[in-house]
Amino acid sequence: MKARLNLALVAGLVLLLIGLVAFKSSYFDQIAITTMIFVILSASLNLITGSAGLLSLGHAAFFGVGAYTAALLSTRFGWPFWLTLPAAGAMAALVGAVVAVPTMRLTSIYFAVATLGIGEMIYVTMLNWVGLTRGPMGVRSIPGITLFGAEGMVFSMVVTAAVMLAALWVVHRLMHSYYGNSLRALREDDACADAMGIDVGRLKLQSFGVACCLAGFAGALFAHTTGFISPESFRFGESILVLSMVVVGGLGSLYGSVIGAVILTVLPELLRDLGSWRMITVGGVLFFSILFLPRGLVGEVSAIDLIRRQIRHAPGARRAAW
Repeated sequence: MKARLNLALVAGLVLLLIGLVAFKSSYFDQIAITTMIFVILSASLNLITGSAGLLSLGHAAFFGVGAYTAALLSTRFGWPFWLTLPAAGAMAALVGAVVAVPTMRLTSIYFAVATLGIGEMIYVTMLNWVGLTRGPMGVRSIPGITLFGAEGMVFSMVVTAAVMLAALWVVHRLMHSYYGNSLRALREDDACADAMGIDVGRLKLQSFGVACCLAGFAGALFAHTTGFISPESFRFGESILVLSMVVVGGLGSLYGSVIGAVILTVLPELLRDLGSWRMITVGGVLFFSILFLPRGLVGEVSAIDLIRRQIRHAPGARRAAW
């Protein structure tokens, strides 16, 4: 059952890519790439906010660290994409770990305010360190995704899809494991988790580092597929957008992360003809979805029940029970 579901998801993604290629529209191709990038961001934020219960309001800053790392390494030193991608993830994880260490003892709204301050510090650094980041002018002429001589918009979609699937697999394995259970214990009561022998500080740092690393990967993809980045792309509003994707989809639910990212990325584009009414409509969708579905479109309980049913019907599950 689980293998069939995963195969169906991959087949659906392949059919979508084939349809976009046949349609021959660079506009829709870019929307597809942007959607997959936000799926990575939503899934990574859900790991720390949904599973670990750490409300982060500065996730876009680490997205920006990854983007600037990839952009500067490729434009100033000529690094290829296959080197800038892991470098962006490593740099974002490193920055996230360094700035997160002083906040590991904080909980609830205090941790949220601390991450908000960290995000603004990183944004101001990007904006004012003109010698490195070029400040408000941004970084231009960033080379596209190239691997083994292959390039182009279609190839960029395929590579982005591959990175997205790898990120989702990593988050899925972390959420639905003993490690994920420890994160949920941390979310419910960190003092109780500490009393049970769970190293709360190390667990917070690890989950935050993994989430920042995935955000760095998303930033590298964003830089190489857009060709231009500036600090305005990584402000507080982007963090709230990613958080909205997590909440609308379902806190603690990986499936919800994907659905929330797709809805809040594609819906504004579908409503572009409404003009100034577009964002009012999107805001209404957000308001009523939270009002009538406070646990999200696919809540954590529903997602865990789905995984359990998949495992229960998997080949060999009955023998394992014996």
